[in-house]
Amino acid sequence: MGNLSYDLAGKVVMVTGASRGIGLEIARLLIAQEARVVICSRKTEGLDAAVAELKGGDNLLAVSAHVAKEGDVNALFDQALARFGTVDALINNVGMNIVTGTVDADFGVWKKIVDSNLNGAFLCSRKAGQIMREKQTGKIVSITSIAAQKAAPFMGVYGIAKAGIEMMTRVIAQELAPFNVQVNALAPCMVRTKFSEPFWSNPEIYAQIVKTIPLGRIAEPADVAHPALFLCSAAADFITGQTLNVDGGATAVSI
Repeated sequence: MGNLSYDLAGKVVMVTGASRGIGLEIARLLIAQEARVVICSRKTEGLDAAVAELKGGDNLLAVSAHVAKEGDVNALFDQALARFGTVDALINNVGMNIVTGTVDADFGVWKKIVDSNLNGAFLCSRKAGQIMREKQTGKIVSITSIAAQKAAPFMGVYGIAKAGIEMMTRVIAQELAPFNVQVNALAPCMVRTKFSEPFWSNPEIYAQIVKTIPLGRIAEPADVAHPALFLCSAAADFITGQTLNVDGGATAVSI
């Protein structure tokens, strides 16, 4: 995509779930933009590998945190503030799914999916929103999914949780608009990551998926990362409460 500039040098951007996939790509682009970046993940080994790959030096802070645990989220933000003094943007990227139906879903499975996707995004957005409200500027971007907008087999609980994030985005956007804080979401189709590998690595399944995408391919992590940086930039100062579908036209033809 060339040497695109989002004018984020010196900005403090927190990216959750950044040890791999979309989150890691977002962090990589932010480091290239000379932003100061806070990444988090539950697993220390994944964080260590990300730090080694990103080579962010003093501009990178890695924190082990479970975003669905309030204490972990508070500690995450405390460390970010101690290191960089503020948080200019938050990108809620944590997401997980367990293949299950919804009617027969075990409540423990339901809770795990909702905790990781919706509750984690709420806890982080609440904390970031309080900081940004105080300084009267900031950006919050949440990664959702087109599964929030159209039902898909075995993606029901995941889709419900992501739909909650899209409504939360609109609600928090309305609450924080008077304080010059913009809150938006990105809803990708399938992205080529470890998370979705069981689907795109199967040629027959992949062919069926691609038939639903007018651009003829699934997304790459960079396809989501660049819009995320745009929404964190001054170029998006008059955009709030929106969900941008990053789906190769999939929802344009089959919502």
